Amino acid sequence: MSLHLWPEKRGAQVPIRGQRTRKRLAQSGRSGGLSGGGASAGRGGVGARARRPTGHAHPRRRALWSHRAQDPGPAGAGRVRGGGRLAAPEPGAALRPDPVTGSRGPASVCLSFGPSAQQCGHGWPSFVTMKVKVIPVLEDNYMYLVIEEITREAVAVDVAVPKRLLEIVGREGVSLTAVLTTHHHWDHARGNPELARLRPGLAVLGADERIFSLTRRLAHGEELRFGAIHVRCLLTPGHTSGHMSYFLWEDDCPDPPALFSGDALSVAGCGSCLEGSAQQMYQSLAELGTLPPETKVFCGHEHTLSNLEFAQKVEPCNDHVRAKLSWAKKRDEDDVPTVPSTLGEERLYNPFLRVAEEPVRKFTGKAVPADVLEALYKERARFEQAGEPRQPQARALLALQWGLLSAAPQE
Repeated sequence: MSLHLWPEKRGAQVPIRGQRTRKRLAQSGRSGGLSGGGASAGRGGVGARARRPTGHAHPRRRALWSHRAQDPGPAGAGRVRGGGRLAAPEPGAALRPDPVTGSRGPASVCLSFGPSAQQCGHGWPSFVTMKVKVIPVLEDNYMYLVIEEITREAVAVDVAVPKRLLEIVGREGVSLTAVLTTHHHWDHARGNPELARLRPGLAVLGADERIFSLTRRLAHGEELRFGAIHVRCLLTPGHTSGHMSYFLWEDDCPDPPALFSGDALSVAGCGSCLEGSAQQMYQSLAELGTLPPETKVFCGHEHTLSNLEFAQKVEPCNDHVRAKLSWAKKRDEDDVPTVPSTLGEERLYNPFLRVAEEPVRKFTGKAVPADVLEALYKERARFEQAGEPRQPQARALLALQWGLLSAAPQE
């Protein structure tokens, strides 16, 4: 699996910046967008310390992140050995700087590109594999384009800005065959009607009838196939009653699988429990926890910094939280995404996956896992309320810029 960040040129519009920057812009009523040779290049862009003229691609972008990960993270997913498989690190092993970012934290991606054409079970060479395009949209959302390199078919995940998606589809020269929607909330599904109008016959898949332009409702455990890519549908209710996560893999290939978790699971956190009980959310997270630890987690939002700040409050003595927070601050300063993480990492610093751990139980004063999870939600709500709220004027301005105040497209 290879990971690409979009846009690949500084001159493109990027509506996402670091979390602290977005907060300041929202309070001042300014946009979080960027064009030309501005102060930053947005998520996935060139950081403030490495400026280049507008229109010139950063060296990391020209290489399309085509480096092999050496240290997937301080949390312990281990270094890559044997064509991409991840092994656990030795306890207490020193962290080495990331070969691209220089930070002592998880590398962005584990690639399967290698000097030889290693064969997978389906008979195709392993260097021609699943490619994931990470596309920042709105204020802090991510949508994704998953490309099957053999058939040049593509599947989109959580389409919020269809025109940007279609621009990338055109530049990649791929055929968009389906949309996987994790849940019905507008920031994950609002682009479906326009996309369906522009691409007649496009399959729009999900588990909730409330999803815009849904063509087929998926069931828990159902498996789909796009070329060499398998997709297992995992119903993960809690955030919404019809939330579906998608687990993607290729047979017998060394690359780690991918999980598109929407708002069920994020880096160092998870979505609010809006339409379900804490017990349901616990069961959903437990379901995701059974997946392989090397699974790459592609979540729906860039909330990593605030999630880790809360995780540090829950477990102030957790070295994994401390290391990941330091890494995330550096990524935030450079306006670089913090996705993906791995499930193995999440188990070491995500309090919502650590409800059985004694420090987390002690923090909540609860013992039953579902009760611990419910207490964590309440504590996080108080933690978030303690921060500075966004001004109503800024909310309205952002909504206008995103086109949320215009009439909804007709299906």
